[in-house]
Amino acid sequence: MTDDSKYEAVCSRDSRFDGEFFLAVSTTGIYCRPSCPANTPKRKNVRFFTTAAAAQGAGFRACRRCRPDAVPGSAEWNTRADVVGRAMRLIGDGVVDREGVAGLAGRLGYSSRQVQRQLNAELGAGPLALARAQRGHTARILLQTTSMQAAEIAFAAGFASVRQFNDTIREIYAATPSELRAARPGQGARFGPVGSQDGAAGIPLRLAFRGPYASAEVFDYLGARALAGVEEITGERGARVYRRALRLPNGAGIAEVGEAPGAGGWLECRLHLGDLRDLTTATQRVRRLFDLDADPYAVGERLGADPALAPLVTLRPGLRAPGAADPHELAVRAVLGQQVSVAAGRRLGEALLAAYGEPLRTPSGGLTRLFPSAERLAEAALGELGMPDSRRDTVRAVSAALADGAVRLDLGADRDEAEKALLGLRGVGPWTAGYIRMRALSDPDVLLTSDVAVRAGMRATGAAAVDSEGWRPWRSYAMHHFWNAAKDRGDFTKRDTHKTYDKHDKHDEHDEHEHEHEHEHEHERKDR
Repeated sequence: MTDDSKYEAVCSRDSRFDGEFFLAVSTTGIYCRPSCPANTPKRKNVRFFTTAAAAQGAGFRACRRCRPDAVPGSAEWNTRADVVGRAMRLIGDGVVDREGVAGLAGRLGYSSRQVQRQLNAELGAGPLALARAQRGHTARILLQTTSMQAAEIAFAAGFASVRQFNDTIREIYAATPSELRAARPGQGARFGPVGSQDGAAGIPLRLAFRGPYASAEVFDYLGARALAGVEEITGERGARVYRRALRLPNGAGIAEVGEAPGAGGWLECRLHLGDLRDLTTATQRVRRLFDLDADPYAVGERLGADPALAPLVTLRPGLRAPGAADPHELAVRAVLGQQVSVAAGRRLGEALLAAYGEPLRTPSGGLTRLFPSAERLAEAALGELGMPDSRRDTVRAVSAALADGAVRLDLGADRDEAEKALLGLRGVGPWTAGYIRMRALSDPDVLLTSDVAVRAGMRATGAAAVDSEGWRPWRSYAMHHFWNAAKDRGDFTKRDTHKTYDKHDKHDEHDEHEHEHEHEHEHERKDR
């Protein structure tokens, strides 16, 4: 977008661009989201920034009226596979706070200087400034949604000292922590009521998204795959609550997300954390699981241009492609789900969880365990699981590769390299590698053309694989549309849900093996 087109979006208060860019007003010294309800400033007084950190670095403070730090993240960081996109995903997950700039650079395979230079050149802010802006946002949430002491909040948000915390809050919000707390938003804002001082009641959040959000389909998708013990869904359709246990850098946590979207474009969330330093990481992982940073306008525009996909986009506006709260867990579960129905894969996952899961120190409702770590599964016998020995070998091989770093599924991983490494493991074929790439690495451009449900959905709609280049970079969303179209038509019969086990668990990797939608599985075994 040119600056003039950005200004047009500001004049129309177009919320589609919230999080995509920020505007700053030189006469007031504040920066805002494009949809800010305040009077539109004159063009000559407006500057545009790619990130909030860049606006802060230029000396602007956050608008208290539109709260630009609460906007959805830019969908650009998921579509981009370059170092800037990978760096932004890692910074969002809190890597700079935990490992410093050197740790970020190491994960990206660049020097600290190179990372600093590239981020500054493109975003107008380096990794420290970007992480600082994120810490400021986290601190504001804690100030306005809990009764914790300011000193506790400072360290929970990742600040090295109370002085640094105080200085940052003043610079970003032009207010002291006490003043910011006194200005907490009301019930109609993006944050809920105040929690208890020790956080025992959980931290209430309202997780913003842009555009329409097909929450029913997301909850259906997650509910069909929920593992009892680590996940549960309660309530009736339309008012469900998804709950899951989280393995976080500093301890365990529990996330609760409501299905009914708020009128202002958010999902209600409550986080119960063993260590409040994990707030930023937990929030980002929940956002990725529910695909809250997607741009449904861009997706709809691209996919809707295809005559076969246009009716599907109209039928399900805002359809999302759920990610993963734990990439290692997702990879193991993808292997468990090979060749079997979703229900059977879920039963295998629950058996694995019962045998090797880590008990939660304080169970909560149906949540009793954390999914076992890759390190533990790499050495596990897995005799409790009713599946072929070769599949057990694959679970151990994938777990070992994740544990020793041979396969990297962190948010900064190079997607092509990760997929190549997965395909190098015995028992992992193109479907499983692609599915892991789509969900664990939040790749919006995966199309599993060998999937029988995708083929059924394409047949039902008249779509053709040869046209899929025109769906880039949103093919993952096209695939979800096809899966839903196939399910709507009931194109899966008992014949499609069979399981086929070869005695030696091998087949030629070029064989086409049918697997169903709901089921999304493949016969993935390769002779080596």
